Amino acid sequence: MRDKIIVVGGGFAGLRFARRLSGKPNQKVIMVDKVNHHMFQPLFYQVACGRIEPSNISFPFRKIFQKSRNVQFRLLDVESIIPEENRIVTNDGGFTYDKLVLATGCKTNFFGNEKMEKLTFGMKNTQEAISIRNHVLLTFEKLINEKKRTDDGNWNVVIVGSGPTGVELAGAFAEMKKEILPKDYPHMNFHDLRIILVSGTEKPLSVMSPEAQEKSELYLKQLGVDFLSDKRVVDYDGDRVFLENGESIPSNNVIWAAGVTGNIVKGISEEKIFRNRYKVDRFNRVLGYDNIYAIGDISYMETPKYPQGHPQVANVAITQGKNLADNFQKKNPEEWREYEYEDKGSMATIGKHRAVVDLPKWKFQGVFAWYFWMFLHLMLILSVRNKLAIFFNWMWSYFNGDSSLRLIILPNKKNETEQ
Repeated sequence: MRDKIIVVGGGFAGLRFARRLSGKPNQKVIMVDKVNHHMFQPLFYQVACGRIEPSNISFPFRKIFQKSRNVQFRLLDVESIIPEENRIVTNDGGFTYDKLVLATGCKTNFFGNEKMEKLTFGMKNTQEAISIRNHVLLTFEKLINEKKRTDDGNWNVVIVGSGPTGVELAGAFAEMKKEILPKDYPHMNFHDLRIILVSGTEKPLSVMSPEAQEKSELYLKQLGVDFLSDKRVVDYDGDRVFLENGESIPSNNVIWAAGVTGNIVKGISEEKIFRNRYKVDRFNRVLGYDNIYAIGDISYMETPKYPQGHPQVANVAITQGKNLADNFQKKNPEEWREYEYEDKGSMATIGKHRAVVDLPKWKFQGVFAWYFWMFLHLMLILSVRNKLAIFFNWMWSYFNGDSSLRLIILPNKKNETEQ
C-alpha cells in the first residue's frame, strides 16, 4: 500500500521534495499551494525593475509534474491542520494524509506594524514584484506630468533593509536612473531622484564577509545610492518614512526588505513553534509528532554546526527537501540520514560588473564575481526555454544598457456604478 504524502508549499523545499519522489511507485504525493506555480525568488528584484518578465521565473506546477504518475497538484489554501485526525483543512474541503510535509516558507516581516504592512511593498512573491514595478513606473509618469516639483515623495525611492534583496534592488534602481530613465524621459532631469537604502547595520550584507561588506558599500556609492547606515525605520504614514533618531524622509515609494517571518499553519502546538518556525529534529520531523515534517525556511533545527538554527536561504531548503525525500524511500527508519547543512557560500550583485561572492575557501568581488553570479543563477532556472529567455534579456541589456519590459499592467476594475 502506498504512503499518501501531502506537501504544503511549492517553494524551493517543497518542489525539490516532490520532484525527488516523482516516479516512486510506493508513494503518492499531493502538493498543495495557493498559487499554481513555483517562483524563483532570487530574481524577483529584476522583475520589479523591468529587467525580466515574471513568466521567465515562474514555473506552473502542472507543467513540472505533467509526466509524473504519482505526484498531483491542488490549487488550495491550507487553513489548518488536525494532527489527531491526520487531516488538513483547506478553503475547499479537507484531505487526509499518512505523512504531512510543511514547506510553507516565509513572508515579509513587518514586525507587527500594520500601517507599514499596508502602505509599503514587500517582495516575497511574483505579485508583489509586479506591484513594485507598476508603482514605480507610474511614479515616473506622474513626474513628467508635474509642471513643478509638487511632491518630494515622488523623487525618493526608499528601500528598507540591506540584505541581498535590498542591496540588489538598490543597485538595479540606481542603474535604471542612470541608463534607462534619461532615454524614456529625455526632457526630464533625474539628478534629484534619490535611491535611498536604509540599513539597520553599519555595513550592507551584514551576514557576509567583511570584504564583501566593504566592497558592496563602495559599489552602492559608485552607483549613487544614498546608503544610510545604523538607521532604523519605526513608522511610515504613506508620505514620510520616520527613523528612530527622529529624522524623516519624504517618499511615496517604500520597499520593505528588512526581514522575513514564517508562514505558520494553525493546528500545531504553540510549544513546537520557535521564532515563527516549527521546531524539528535532525530528520526534519516536527517535535512531538510522528508523521508531520517541516522543511525549508519554516523549519528550525538545532545542530552542532548551527546551534541557533540554519540560515533561511534557498540551499538549505533544497538540501532539506532532498534529504527528507531520500529518507522516505528507505524502508528501515534506522537507515535514515540526519540532516546537516554544508555552507556552499553566498553572493549578491550590485549592478553591472559589480558583485560579491563568498565561497567557503575563496572570496572575490568585481567583474568575475558578477559573471559567476549570472552563470550560477542561470543554471538554477528550471527550464531550457526560460534559461534562454533570461539569457537573451540579460545580453540585450548588457550591450545596449536598456530593456523593453517596462510595461504597466494593472488589474481591470469594473465600473461599480454600472447597472
